[in-house]
Amino acid sequence: MKRPIIIDTDPGIDDALAIAIALFSNELDVRLISTVAGNVSIDKVTNNALKLLALFKKDIPVAMGAKEPLIEPLIDASNVHGSSGMDGFDFPKPKIELLCKNHAVLELRDTILNSKEKITLVPIAPLTNIALLFSMYPEVKDNIAEIVLMGGSLARGNKGVLSEFNFATDPEAAKMVFNSGLPIVMATLDVGLKALVYPEDMAKIDEFGEVGKMANALFKKYRGGSFNTGLKMYDSCAIAYLLKPELFSVSECFVDIELNGYARGASVVDLKGYLKREANAKVCTDIDANAFREWFLNSLSKCI
Repeated sequence: MKRPIIIDTDPGIDDALAIAIALFSNELDVRLISTVAGNVSIDKVTNNALKLLALFKKDIPVAMGAKEPLIEPLIDASNVHGSSGMDGFDFPKPKIELLCKNHAVLELRDTILNSKEKITLVPIAPLTNIALLFSMYPEVKDNIAEIVLMGGSLARGNKGVLSEFNFATDPEAAKMVFNSGLPIVMATLDVGLKALVYPEDMAKIDEFGEVGKMANALFKKYRGGSFNTGLKMYDSCAIAYLLKPELFSVSECFVDIELNGYARGASVVDLKGYLKREANAKVCTDIDANAFREWFLNSLSKCI
């Protein structure tokens, strides 16, 4: 039986490949794609999700979600992902007919409550939609198997000094999710920094049909300088954990989110139990980089 999942996302270059692998996997059943403002605005990320589905020839409902973080204005990552989030490739027209009429929070609620099997949530974006869902409809928690997310950091940040982009974009939302009482797996920035593909890998990927050509076009436009040192596949780590958890070293520990000062948005990961708090997450602390590359290339080769 396929594992039913919902992907909450803000595509985004990295998101695009993670979504591709999930949609073409024989082990995952993607029931819904919900979008949230993050890498670029909500209108743009939603349009990007619909363009991806047109390219992949997949019919998955897409629900537009939160356009701003819970408290602060959105500061996006268009400096990394470009003005649209996915410039540089000639996508087909977006599949507008897949766009749900209701807000993502309502679609999340209905999809979860109407599922006969427990759903796994896979947020690879700021956690605004998920926090709103739990606040407004806490009854959904009973039909959620776990949350497997990309976010947080064990050490330094990539948006703030100590804060990873997804958590830093909406720290309050991240804190609410980690206080939800649900099983959480956290694929950290740290493992994403090691989840690398290299020029010789991208040459192979370019031969993997339209999905491969898309990957090459997007990365060459926005991360051309990283080709020689390795391209980081942050969001695909969450999908990798779902499909091949043995790639990761994992520690069960207490995680909280800092809301104040210079460390706002930082994930406090108590690996050594200093805080004497009960563990609320499984935290990915390391990854088998070579095995990840092999898995990633093999997975993308099936996205045809």
